[in-house]
Amino acid sequence: MAITEAEKMRQFAVVRRLEAAGFRAWPATSTAFDGTWAVRLTRAFPAKRLNSINPLDPSDTKGIAERLARARKTFAEAGRTLTVRQSPLAPPELVAHLDAEGWSRFAESIVMTCEIAAIDFSASVDRIPIRDIDRYLEASLAVHGRPPSMRAGLGEIIRAIRPPCGMFMRENDGGKPVAVALAIQDNDLAGILDVAVAPACQRQGIGLDLVRTALRYSMHKGATTGWVQVEADNAAGLALYERLGFRQAYHYVYRTPPGERP
Repeated sequence: MAITEAEKMRQFAVVRRLEAAGFRAWPATSTAFDGTWAVRLTRAFPAKRLNSINPLDPSDTKGIAERLARARKTFAEAGRTLTVRQSPLAPPELVAHLDAEGWSRFAESIVMTCEIAAIDFSASVDRIPIRDIDRYLEASLAVHGRPPSMRAGLGEIIRAIRPPCGMFMRENDGGKPVAVALAIQDNDLAGILDVAVAPACQRQGIGLDLVRTALRYSMHKGATTGWVQVEADNAAGLALYERLGFRQAYHYVYRTPPGERP
């Protein structure tokens, strides 16, 4: 069904706001601009969101091939694979260029939002976030199954977050971390990031409880809209967020040159 120009502009406004909130919630070490392409690089941590070109204006179409060539050099110097994060803000001409050049698509992700006040919190318990960053880092690495070598990079990212950040974790009876989540409050928006549950503890409602806790905390701080980013093939994650009332706002996909992958 065709949409009006006014509706298209409204959708772009929503995407732009959530993209900006996402940049602030998960900050790259370096962000440079080539026109309206945000070139994000983080040598200390390999996350795709932190090491990608993010086009932010569908009308910015000049010199696509030349700009990609410049970016390739920049990414190579940082030891990263040239990667474009293709959201609805990517110019159709850029998408056509990548398609023609045979760039691959991978890690399709969905950005979802919800009205926090509509969530049923009757079964949840108020929990305050932890304040010990080092403790959270250890828990996050353990639950995600990340190597200790990523500790410094993850710590650099979390310490660089400027909006208020709530760090949440759950432990088992033995004091071992089994789930983690971050709540990044940016005015009326609450981004829920770094969500993970240890494999042995999945499908027990722990993730649902922790996300509810993070959203309830954010609501008490004034947030009205929650947002998350989840990979499209993460059926369990999608089911969890949909159960809480999250619905798709838009999706994005990563693109890399033929034969290359981060």
